[in-house]
Amino acid sequence: MQAIRHVAGKAIPFGLKNVDTDVIIPAHYLKTITREGLGKGAFESVRKEAGNVFDDPRWAGAPILIAGDNFGCGSSREHAAWALLDMGITAVIAPSFSDIFSGNAFKNGILTVALPQAAVDRLLEVAQDSPIDVDLETGTVTTPFQDRFEFSVDPFRKHCLLNGLDEVALTLAQGDAISAHEARMADALPFLAEPAAA
Repeated sequence: MQAIRHVAGKAIPFGLKNVDTDVIIPAHYLKTITREGLGKGAFESVRKEAGNVFDDPRWAGAPILIAGDNFGCGSSREHAAWALLDMGITAVIAPSFSDIFSGNAFKNGILTVALPQAAVDRLLEVAQDSPIDVDLETGTVTTPFQDRFEFSVDPFRKHCLLNGLDEVALTLAQGDAISAHEARMADALPFLAEPAAA
């Protein structure tokens, strides 16, 4: 997982409320055995509409998505986070998120930033033609127009995102403690390590 400290640049001004995971990545894409390539199917139903923000060259390569309230509701599919990552999205700003989506996003290295609706409305306006800056270390979202919005992230999630630690990395960081425990168990309960009788 890539560490996230600072995400800056174009932001896709989506803003739609109650976007569920089926809109983010439709069910027929869930048959894949890899995370790669899901970005092409992301927001498929929205992309069928002429003039949608996802196919507008003004926001090509944007690392930030600005969404509406209750983003990521619906099913628990982790593919939604994978699809966003494959699109190049590393931060999503919205008034609120589904708990399951927020957890999946975090576990895959996507920062979810919850801000009041008024702040999101302002960012949707700024994103039309100016960049946005998200700083995880200071917990702020800023614009070139001196807008400054503060957000908070659970301390454990913040630590993991800042250091690029997923569940595997967190486990590997405890390697010495795990080895010491196994050695103690082998001494205290040697029968556990003996092979089963044939």
